[in-house]
Amino acid sequence: MAGIYLHIPFCKQACYYCDFHFSTSLKKKEELVFCLKKELELRKEELRYEEIETIYFGGGTPSLLSINEIDQILGAIYKNYQVVKNPEITLEANPDDLTETKILELAKSPINRLSIGIQSFFEEDLQLMNRAHNAQEAKECLSMAIRHFDNITIDLIYGIPNMSNERWRENLQIAFDFGINHISSYALTVEPKTALDSFIKQGKYPDVDETVAKEHFDILVSETEKNGFVHYEISNFGKSNYFSKHNTSYWLGKKYIGIGPSAHSFNKTHRSWNVANNAKYIKALKEGKLPLEQEKLTKKDRFNEYLMTGLRTIFGVSLHQVESDFGLEFKETLLQNAERFIKEGLLVIANEMRQSDVEKEITSSRILRNDNLVLKTTAKGKFLADGLASELFII
Repeated sequence: MAGIYLHIPFCKQACYYCDFHFSTSLKKKEELVFCLKKELELRKEELRYEEIETIYFGGGTPSLLSINEIDQILGAIYKNYQVVKNPEITLEANPDDLTETKILELAKSPINRLSIGIQSFFEEDLQLMNRAHNAQEAKECLSMAIRHFDNITIDLIYGIPNMSNERWRENLQIAFDFGINHISSYALTVEPKTALDSFIKQGKYPDVDETVAKEHFDILVSETEKNGFVHYEISNFGKSNYFSKHNTSYWLGKKYIGIGPSAHSFNKTHRSWNVANNAKYIKALKEGKLPLEQEKLTKKDRFNEYLMTGLRTIFGVSLHQVESDFGLEFKETLLQNAERFIKEGLLVIANEMRQSDVEKEITSSRILRNDNLVLKTTAKGKFLADGLASELFII
């Protein structure tokens, strides 16, 4: 099984915190769609022996695509790839694009999962981030979307300067009240060369506070658990049967190809990425060339990547898999390096938790097994997962 990611590199305006590749000019949208279809055709051999189980329209702002353009892209996928009977097909959307007409069109299309970039239900937060929608649009689009889509996830950002714990709890409660079954939530981070980075350096915007972010994270974990969500990845919370199949495939190391400017691909041994420039991407595809670079992953690269993704998830890092895929020396080194973090209560060696079981059971104590051991973060260590992984990397 494999997945296809499609990067749609267009946005109405630039959010201050964003460092993804996009353009605010839609002039090349028609050409870009043509080239996405061309790239899908040129790369079909990469997944010749795989069935496609997930398709993900990301960006950028994929909801800027017309239904006709979405159908064209999906048509190219079905023409060139083997797709399972009921694939998960996700479209990222901004609230200001989700008019009732647009939602009805999407509901009639093959799209069966919406990922809506709410970020906050409060006006002051949205203005600070320079979001294109307002608080009223955030609520109105959800009111309409839940009538036509069962599988909806929303993005929420925490750690925003001047966001109190109370307002963060209100954000979460609004989502719960809508009956949302999946939430992806991230701390506001300052990426280099973004507008946010510039404003902070100029003293125009308060710097983010990691202490506040940690408080918000703890509230997030606690409140989602109370409302029946499983915290299955550091930034992802889903109710049973509503986990993101596409993102989970990344964390479990499945193959995927990334189509579009700046998109990344992975085939277990190599990683590749497309040029992050719309004009260069379009020029190459029109000439029948693939505008990508590729690197072969060393054993250390693959181990470190498995470590990074594994510690972010509820599934952890399988000690058996480490020994099987990388050798006994890697396993022994990992255990030796992890010892101090285990003593500090940040990591723990536990019984394996299988993906299928997590979907069926909410209470982790009922799904422990004795046939495999995994290294995973404790509740205390979850917020520090990325830092812990980097400390355990084999260089």
